[in-house]
Amino acid sequence: MKSQKFRKSAELFGAIFGGLLISLPAIPQAVAQESTPKVNPSPSIFSEPPYNRSQAPVPPGPGVKPPRPVPPTEGQLSPLAPGPGVKPPRPVAPTEGQMFPLPPGPGVKPPRPVAPAEGQLSPLPPGPGVKPSRAAPRNQTQQPSPRAVSTDQPPLLQPRQTPSATITLVNGIVNIRLVNDTAANVTYQVIGDTAPRSLPGKSDVTLQALSAPVTVTFEREDGGQLIVTPQPSSELGSLEVRFNEATNATQGRSAMRIERNGSVFLN
Repeated sequence: MKSQKFRKSAELFGAIFGGLLISLPAIPQAVAQESTPKVNPSPSIFSEPPYNRSQAPVPPGPGVKPPRPVPPTEGQLSPLAPGPGVKPPRPVAPTEGQMFPLPPGPGVKPPRPVAPAEGQLSPLPPGPGVKPSRAAPRNQTQQPSPRAVSTDQPPLLQPRQTPSATITLVNGIVNIRLVNDTAANVTYQVIGDTAPRSLPGKSDVTLQALSAPVTVTFEREDGGQLIVTPQPSSELGSLEVRFNEATNATQGRSAMRIERNGSVFLN
């Protein structure tokens, strides 16, 4: 009876010990899995230079010279390289007739655009290396340049005519005696004083108390030309005018004017 109980106990102990032996290799593996930290399959540090071989520049092979950097032209700023992972802005092509503005330097604020006044056109920016012109004040009226005045046309000058006779006036009053020595009738008129009148041939008439300046017109009724001869009279302030027939058209006269200084002009 005791041997039978001991046999059962030995079998139970052997089953328990055998299960422990079978489970011993799996325990270290589970402990190792729990103690090992999770590793990031794609860390961010490997996507940045110098670990990122796709963005790092490839060194030239043996015997190959690297390309020579091109210096910027005059008035052109060297562009700054963008930071890692930053895409540079896409340049916008200028429209027709518009100049491409230069970018401001680092730390420099661009000037604030000033709105043009009403009716004023917006000026275009000057090109590189060109200084902008100084703007005139708005409250100042621009005067035209004296050079803009044309001097091609000379000033009109009054022609100098020699008087046909000279008399002495009394208080600006003159008496005129017309003598018609032709056979034709002569029509005469004092402008502003008398209406047209007719003077028969071989006759005379006296016009009294005329205020200088005075203008007298005359013509032959038959259409012929007259030779007019003025001469001072013996009386002070009097003028005698004689009409004769003209054989040449250039000798004909049709008007007489007496100025305030006593000068007599024929036309």
